Amino acid sequence: MANIPPKKFVEAIPNVQVGTPVDPPPQEHLSEKERSWQGYPYRPWDPELVAHRRRAHDINRRFNDTPSDAVAQRREIINEYFHPDCKDRPSIYIEPPFRCDYGYNVRVGNNFYANWDCVILDSAPVDIGDDCLLAPGVHMYTATHPVDPVPRREPNSPTYYELAFPIKIGNTCWIGGRSVICPGVTIGDNVVVGAGSVVTKDVPSNVVVAGNPAKIIRYLDGAEVPPHIANKNKK
Repeated sequence: MANIPPKKFVEAIPNVQVGTPVDPPPQEHLSEKERSWQGYPYRPWDPELVAHRRRAHDINRRFNDTPSDAVAQRREIINEYFHPDCKDRPSIYIEPPFRCDYGYNVRVGNNFYANWDCVILDSAPVDIGDDCLLAPGVHMYTATHPVDPVPRREPNSPTYYELAFPIKIGNTCWIGGRSVICPGVTIGDNVVVGAGSVVTKDVPSNVVVAGNPAKIIRYLDGAEVPPHIANKNKK
């Protein structure tokens, strides 16, 4: 299972006396876009979200249709729809094809490189630090669905909804080819993710993880090694 935060949207409203006015839960005042950012159920077919996805998909197409030597043009396109902070990063390089759902929820640091076939479903924020490398086919999914089958039926029905939880990746990380980063995952600094891994839980700094689900297979210099592992290595 993905590292999904607690479902704060199911918290009960405190008991009150009959006739006492009750303010609606704060999430009811949010737009569908704001709900998706904050971990509440949201309806992806909201007109604002549909328009934003269509815009991003059109930009994706322009980006992916650029000639191989159009480096400057691709950077201009990235500046057009990634998070505004990315305009200040002098070195961002993404090999086409690349796909994302919104673009403005993606914020990457300096010296960022993504190889072919990178996919980022950015219904919630995706923050990636400096000096990070993504091998071919890396996928990051903030978007997810409820386990209960009922809300997944009939996308146009009032009961249908989706969920999204942010992904955060620290500095100097290398994500191996065909790896998947699941919703709500935080990865620390200096992490290596082995090829083909499925990262479902948070990863501390200075480790190598691999597998499905991904697990720590090596502690690097500076890692906080659990006592039972440290004691075992001393023998």
